[in-house]
Amino acid sequence: MLKAVILIGGPQKGTRFRPLSLDIPKPLFPVAGLPLVQHLIEACLAIEGLKEILLIGFYSSSQIQPFANEMQHQYNVTIKYLQEFIALGTAGGLYHFRDQIRFGNPEAFFVINGDVCSDFPLAELYTFHKEQMVNEKALVTIMGTEATRHQSLNYGCIVTNKETNEVTHYVEKPSSYVSTLINCGVYVFSPEIFQTIGAVNLKQQEHYRNGYSNGTKEAGYIQLEQEILAPLAGSGQIFALPVTNWWSQLKTAGSAIYANRHYLQLYKTKHPERLYNSSGAGGETCMIYPDVHIDRTAHIHPSAVLGPNVSIGPGVTIGAGVRIRESIVLSDATIEDHSLVLHSIIGRGSHVGRWARVEGTPSDPDPNKPFAKMENRPLFNKDGRLNPSITILGCSVSVPAETILLNSVVLPNKELSRSIKNEIIL
Repeated sequence: MLKAVILIGGPQKGTRFRPLSLDIPKPLFPVAGLPLVQHLIEACLAIEGLKEILLIGFYSSSQIQPFANEMQHQYNVTIKYLQEFIALGTAGGLYHFRDQIRFGNPEAFFVINGDVCSDFPLAELYTFHKEQMVNEKALVTIMGTEATRHQSLNYGCIVTNKETNEVTHYVEKPSSYVSTLINCGVYVFSPEIFQTIGAVNLKQQEHYRNGYSNGTKEAGYIQLEQEILAPLAGSGQIFALPVTNWWSQLKTAGSAIYANRHYLQLYKTKHPERLYNSSGAGGETCMIYPDVHIDRTAHIHPSAVLGPNVSIGPGVTIGAGVRIRESIVLSDATIEDHSLVLHSIIGRGSHVGRWARVEGTPSDPDPNKPFAKMENRPLFNKDGRLNPSITILGCSVSVPAETILLNSVVLPNKELSRSIKNEIIL
């Protein structure tokens, strides 16, 4: 029997994802037509013997519980939301809900950070972990991938014994080069890991009782990477499995466009029914450049041209002659006749007038650098200027006819009156 835990964080996190996370929790943001965390749930359900999925975070229950109920009904598997009332860190949350995780005596459990996107090789990861458990050694197996030497500094860096894949050294976001093998935020744990976390928690409690402060962190706040993985390195109990599958973090809105493209590509082999297929559609259809996902309730004019890598949400209306590529259009948005949308995200209920142009700058990994990942650059550069990125319209934004938006971000409920370039409209 196996379980999976998905760590979804809370509203204090995901600030770089604004304004998209202002009206919808980041884990529920739709990528390729499905909420981000649903892609993770489907990856977990592909594992034979997995009986329960636990979502842990500090979003209010009213925001996440209806989604968990819907997923449980749709997939016919136990899916629960466990709400933290204070942020406990990646390991603190696991330890706080250890009884729920251990209930039923699972042989092992997966832990996945809720902001990662991947073609998850979870079966391969578990098989490798089980091989290490034969000698009762493995407490945790980390899914690792290669990054560039420069980019590795932004991730947890792993040094392994090449013959056994045992982790001999681990540093989270080092200040200088350690290794190009990085932590993907995907793990398999043996239940005995709670003894290790418990020892750290006990030491922390003694620290508090002796009058020492932990800054602004609450008691029980434990970071998995710094306080558990790093000390375990070299103990013979922690392993890493390097994989070559596609993987990315979803930190910024620009990374959502990148993830959307790859999930649409995965649909070709795993869920072809989710891709728009003009041969199976009745009546006159629009022109499609694959891959494109269109919700069944969307209304698309036959003269529109969509793709590649476009997702159209529920209730969207797209007028005559509209051209959309490398973009996500969220629910109930309207794109009027002859408008152009490139490398952009159109927020829920937003309206783009006729002959308007909404365009951003792609923020893809450098194709000339092997193993390059998404940069996830900050909103502003060192000069205080807006870094070029995709254009984002928050929910219920109105763009008038014959205007141009380039490399800009518009917060929700704004009615624009002019063209804008490289601006944030507050």
